[in-house]
Amino acid sequence: MADQEINLTKTYDAVVIGSGAAGGMAAHVLTSRGLKVLMLEAGKKLPIEKELRSMQWPYDNPTRGALPPDRHSLTFNEYTIRRPPYGPGFEKSKHLHSYVGSTDYVKNIVVDERENPFTGTNYAWVRARCLGGKTNIWGRLALRLSDYDFKAKSRDGYGEDWPISYSDLAPYYDKVDLYLGITGVKENLPYLPDSIFQRPTKLNCAEVTLKQGVQKMGRVLTQYRAGVTTDGLKHNQYRSRCFGRGACERKGGCDIHAAFDSPTGLIYPAADTGNLTLRTNAVVREVTVDPQTGKASGVHFIDSETMKDYTVRAKVVIVAASTLESARLLLLSKSRQHPNGLANSSGHVGHNFCEHIMGPGVTGQAKDLVGKPSTLDDGRPGGFYLTRFHNLTEKHPKFIRGYGFEGGSGARMFPEGADRHGFGASFKEEVRKNQGSYVSMGAFGEVLARYENYVDLDPVVKDKWGIPALRFHYKFGDNEHRMAEDMKETAQEMFEAAGFNIVHVNSRILTEGWSIHELGTARMGSDPKTSVLNQFQQSHDVKNLFVVDGSAFVNASCQNPTWTIMALCWRSCDYLADELGKGNL
Repeated sequence: MADQEINLTKTYDAVVIGSGAAGGMAAHVLTSRGLKVLMLEAGKKLPIEKELRSMQWPYDNPTRGALPPDRHSLTFNEYTIRRPPYGPGFEKSKHLHSYVGSTDYVKNIVVDERENPFTGTNYAWVRARCLGGKTNIWGRLALRLSDYDFKAKSRDGYGEDWPISYSDLAPYYDKVDLYLGITGVKENLPYLPDSIFQRPTKLNCAEVTLKQGVQKMGRVLTQYRAGVTTDGLKHNQYRSRCFGRGACERKGGCDIHAAFDSPTGLIYPAADTGNLTLRTNAVVREVTVDPQTGKASGVHFIDSETMKDYTVRAKVVIVAASTLESARLLLLSKSRQHPNGLANSSGHVGHNFCEHIMGPGVTGQAKDLVGKPSTLDDGRPGGFYLTRFHNLTEKHPKFIRGYGFEGGSGARMFPEGADRHGFGASFKEEVRKNQGSYVSMGAFGEVLARYENYVDLDPVVKDKWGIPALRFHYKFGDNEHRMAEDMKETAQEMFEAAGFNIVHVNSRILTEGWSIHELGTARMGSDPKTSVLNQFQQSHDVKNLFVVDGSAFVNASCQNPTWTIMALCWRSCDYLADELGKGNL
């Protein structure tokens, strides 16, 4: 799909800023409703299959899959010790990337940190400026939220309830399931609703042992619910079903597109309608406003390569740049009518920022699998998901909300246990003998949405294009730290119950932002004084402005957000198309 020439004299029905999960979904829904849509993406359209190379063995890569010598990926200690911006001190490296950009397969997908600085408190901000954004490399876990999340305040008294219930979103979750494909097993859990699943992947021996062990404790381990089509999608010519091959565990996406990515899943089909115009290398710096009406009139952007300025007009502006970039854009879009930034009469833009806390986990060994013939576990999109079990029926004495675990076991392209001591033939034999016996899991816990956790604009630092950088004021709180302690303890308990030898317990909390699940900087709500958007992700202040990414979340829950982002977006864009048709926008 090539870029099309933008008609600068035309007023598009809608301009969509961003091409990730939210932007792609907006394009899909609106073009299918007959609207003429312009999509702006800050990065390039990459030849993504040539980047990912999921069938390539390490010995076929000049750097064994590692970064070339002129590039550096930030480590945990560097995030912890240094203060952003992270460029100074790394002068020996021509290009600097986030921790995700640590392999040759994603080096062109994630941004160069020097070109895209940010300041304030430490934060592991992962950004991907290219067509499809982070959907090119996402972890694929596709979970639904429930009324345990949407109505969390009603359960424990903290924060705010969402202005919607699960019943409002369930039909749209179904639409996303059927259009994009998802694999998993029904469990009939009220706090983790089932999807319309395609053929599931299988748990391997160690995972089945763990499932049986935690079952005795009243807990649920299920197959990884992946945004992957295992049966294929007859309505999509750009995606293949999963063949269970390739290095799915490696950082990097799916080059046969069995795993959902926005370009093949949403943008290319939208382009086939004839209603989508795509412009890449378009760094948006402002949503423009009509001085007479105060409504959004279009977008001002810079060509990332030529540095030329452009202005485009649209009846509706849809911000889908990802949570933090969307907040930044709203704050940048100041005018006489909106002196504190666009859609910010409440003062809540950038605030109530939340995500998931990560780090605590455990690695164990199933002794009965030592020396057994190796299995093929590389081609699975994931291992297992161990669901939340706290604060469901009984109140935990130390913290509110909950956490779940992601994990897996088995033999992979690069074997587990290769970091053990030794060398030579005996070392290789030891690795081969043990590789399929290891099992590990790590926790993802809800970070509470707090007004005092926020982002704003740095008054001095600017990015490569002269746009003010984002500044962080964000730290985990007491609830998160108490939850992290419990993660570590329960992980050990469950592995011991399964009969595993515990090899390593990780108690270290990873840097804020490590989950890449940033949410909540323009939350939805019924009260315009305490929220930015209504239940349809429409600005309270500017009726033809919609913010359809993770910004709208009222809380983070402990479930991965991508499927919810797309379900919310589909619902909002259906409403948008109806309202535009009625002349209400």
